[in-house]
Amino acid sequence: MATVDGKKIFRSDVDKYYDNNVASAQQAPTGEQATALRLNILHTMIDDEILMRRAEKLGLLATDEEVDRKYNEIKSPFTQEEFDQRLKDKKITLADFKRDIRRSITVDKVMNKEVSSKINVTDQDITDYYNAHKGEFNLIEAQYHLAQIMVTPLPNPQAHNQNEKAQNEAEARKKIQMIGNRLDSGDDFATLAMKYSEDPETSGNGGDLGTVPESSLRNTDPSTRDAVMKLKPGQYSSIVNVVNPATKQALGFRIVKLVSKEPAGQRELSDPRVQQAIRSQLHDRREQLLKAAYYEVLRDTAKVENFYAKKVLDSNGIEK
Repeated sequence: MATVDGKKIFRSDVDKYYDNNVASAQQAPTGEQATALRLNILHTMIDDEILMRRAEKLGLLATDEEVDRKYNEIKSPFTQEEFDQRLKDKKITLADFKRDIRRSITVDKVMNKEVSSKINVTDQDITDYYNAHKGEFNLIEAQYHLAQIMVTPLPNPQAHNQNEKAQNEAEARKKIQMIGNRLDSGDDFATLAMKYSEDPETSGNGGDLGTVPESSLRNTDPSTRDAVMKLKPGQYSSIVNVVNPATKQALGFRIVKLVSKEPAGQRELSDPRVQQAIRSQLHDRREQLLKAAYYEVLRDTAKVENFYAKKVLDSNGIEK
C-alpha cells in the first residue's frame, strides 16, 4: 500500500490495525468512513516507519530486554488465559503485540532525545503564564482526587479480573472484605485495584477516578459521599454499600481513597503544585508542537510513496 525509502508496507499489516480499531465498535465503518480509517492508519504506519529508520541511524532501536520488560508490565494484571483472550479480541498475535511494543518504545526514545530533552520551560515562562491566566487557579469549590476499588454481585463481561469475579452478593461481600483486610495489612491501594477491582473504567489505572468537585460529590450516593467527607488525604474508607440514588437498587461494594484535596480559593504562584502544573502544561504544549514539526522534517528527508492514497484519489474515493 506504500513504501518508505523502498521498504514496503503491506495491505495485510494495515488490515490488522484496521480490524483492531473496529473490533470493539458497535457498527463497523463502511464506504468512505472505512477508506478514511485505512488512510489514517496507513499515514500513522508511514510516520512510524520513518521514525524507525531514524532510530536505527541514531542507535536508539528498542532492545529485546526493554520489550520484554514492558510486555511483562502490561501483562502482569492478567492471567495467561485473560491476556490471550485480549489479544484474540483485538485480532492480533503475540508477535504483533510485541512488535507494537518495540515500535512504541523506539518512538519514545527518539522523541525524548530529539525533541523532549531539548524543551526548557523557564521560571519566567511560568510567571508570565500565571499572571495572564490567574483565573484558572481560583477554585470556586473544593476538589477531591479519588480512587476506588469496586466489587459487584453481578457478572460483568467487561471486567478483566474474571478469575476473581464475584458472582453473587455473598461472594462480593467476601471479596471486598478480603481486599479491606489486605489494605489494613499495608498492601498498596493501586495494586489491589488493578488486580481485584471490577470497574472496567478504572481498574486498569489503579482505581483512579480523577478529580471530582465537591458539588459532584453531593450528587453521588450518600454512603460514598459521607465516607469521602470523613477522610484525610492518603486515607481510605471502610467498606461502602453502593446504592443507586434514584432506584435504591444495590450496585455493589466499594472502598474509596482520598488521594488529595484542594480547598476552594485562589492558588498562589508560590504554591509548588501551581508551578508544576504550569510547567507541565507549557512543556506538553511545546512538545506537541515540536513533535509535529519533527515528523514533517523527517518526512521531507524520506522517500515516501503512498499507493493507496493515489488509488483512492484516482477512483474518486470509491474503493473497489
